[in-house]
Amino acid sequence: MARKLLAMGNPAAGGDDEATRRAVLGVLGGGADVVFHALERPDDLDRALAEHPGREPVVLGGDGTLHRVVAALLARGELERRQVGLIPMGTGNDLARTLGIPLDPVEAARVVLDGTPRPLDLLVEDEDEDGGGGIVLNAVHVGVGAEASRRATPLKPVLRRAAYAAGALLAGVRSKGWRLRVRVDGELVADGRRRVLMVGVGNGASIGGGTPLAPGARPDDGLADVVVSYAVSPWGRLAYGVLLRLGRHPERDDVATFRGRAVVVEGEPVPANADGELCPPAPRRSWTLRPAAWRVVAPRS
Repeated sequence: MARKLLAMGNPAAGGDDEATRRAVLGVLGGGADVVFHALERPDDLDRALAEHPGREPVVLGGDGTLHRVVAALLARGELERRQVGLIPMGTGNDLARTLGIPLDPVEAARVVLDGTPRPLDLLVEDEDEDGGGGIVLNAVHVGVGAEASRRATPLKPVLRRAAYAAGALLAGVRSKGWRLRVRVDGELVADGRRRVLMVGVGNGASIGGGTPLAPGARPDDGLADVVVSYAVSPWGRLAYGVLLRLGRHPERDDVATFRGRAVVVEGEPVPANADGELCPPAPRRSWTLRPAAWRVVAPRS
């Protein structure tokens, strides 16, 4: 029997043009039974998953769309039994980069048909007093990186991948850092006395379309990579930004790295960015890693 796929994407998203979508659906339809649901309204995702419980979800989009699909599957109690396919059609596509999924959508469609399920870890945000909380598939960062994403958002339609670099420049010029305490597996690794420019928690390796936040991170090794930057002086911010793009920022004396399964960041209210989705400033956030919590179809090699 042919595999049954549920392809989903937002036709209004920047990377989803009709010609590419048709080409992708044509490839998928050559090896599977495929239906496509457009994700245009807030309830479209849950309705599509409910109407097609026996189909494998295939995301036509970027990290943000994938994030929403996996979060919906987790909320429905279906994450363990429904593997997910990914066609990178977003701006950054950072998880696809980490997994080696082709950035060409048509080639990625062939991986969905011919690849193999790969178990991946999942960072789950602990619920706050308002009952909030969420997940992280690829990476979450608080501080200047999140501020850079906020400033990059209106630039994406024009600058595409370069928007994050422009946003980072704007944020880096103005940021003075935040007083934050950071704990990794219960150990206090930043005590709040020094201002922190950025805290990154990487399940995947990169953010912002290939910026290597956690160069050594693997999304299936059972550990999150944590980066704490104290580079808050004007020249320090500039040097940190340059080395971050090159993946050499861990070499700096004012950058510390750790690995663990539980991460807590608290102190001054600070903005966050989880898988490209902006989160408002909050005084406390914490995440716990769940090993092999979900599966994505990845290249066999």
